[in-house]
This record gives sequence, C-alpha cells and structure tokens, in this order.
Amino acid sequence: MKNKTFTVWLTLLLGSLGLQRIYLVGRFDPGPGCSCCPRAVGWYGVVRARTLGLDDLWSWILIPLGGFALAASALVAIRYGLMDAPAWNARFNPQAEPEDAAGQTQGLTVLGLGASLMLGTTVLMATIAFSFQRYFEFTA
Repeated sequence: MKNKTFTVWLTLLLGSLGLQRIYLVGRFDPGPGCSCCPRAVGWYGVVRARTLGLDDLWSWILIPLGGFALAASALVAIRYGLMDAPAWNARFNPQAEPEDAAGQTQGLTVLGLGASLMLGTTVLMATIAFSFQRYFEFTA
C-alpha cells in the first residue's frame, strides 16, 4: 500500500533525487535518473561558484537549475497531497478500496502541503532573484 502522507514528505525532502518515483512505481522506473540531472548540474554550479567566485558566468547559469529542481519537487508534493482518496487509490493502490486509509488526507499530509508550499515558494523566489541579479550585473 502506497501511503499518500509518506509520499508527500518523501517528495518534499528527496523529490529532486526522484526517490518518490522509486517508491510509487518501482526501482526499474527510468524517471529518477532523468530527474537527478538538473539538481546535479545546479550543485555543480554551486561548487564552481565557491571555487571560482560568483563572477564565473557558468556558475550563475547552472545554479538556478538546482533551484528550479527543488521548486518542482515541492510542486509535485503539492500535487500528490491534493489528490483525493479514490484517485490516489485507483492510481497507486489498485487492489485497495477507493476510500482506503492509505489515500486519505491526514494532519501530517496537510503539514507536508504547507511545508511544500512555503519551501517551494521560497526556493523559487530566491532562484528568480538570484538569476535576475546575476543577469543585470553581467549586462551592466
């Protein structure tokens, strides 16, 4: 049984690694490998910025990809958390009853949705602000 609350928190905390897809679909799902690429490129940009300084052109191009990957995983967590129980159980627990407890929204699910909204918004706005700041510093 795939639990919706666990999936929301897993997606929020480790979603940019694609671990929620392994939990939901299985370990032979090709999705996690593809979802790690933007995060890895973003971390490479951070390493470049720490090594070469923020004046490095490639670092300020690569860093936002990591931020957008984190914001996207928060958005996916919100999507999972807002699915109603019959839709959740039909998609991820087809052998269960439509109103089974694994697909129900509980208190921890709501807390995960709030955390996803706050973290995703913060990361997205910080990424956009960083990108615009670097762009205007580069063009000036």
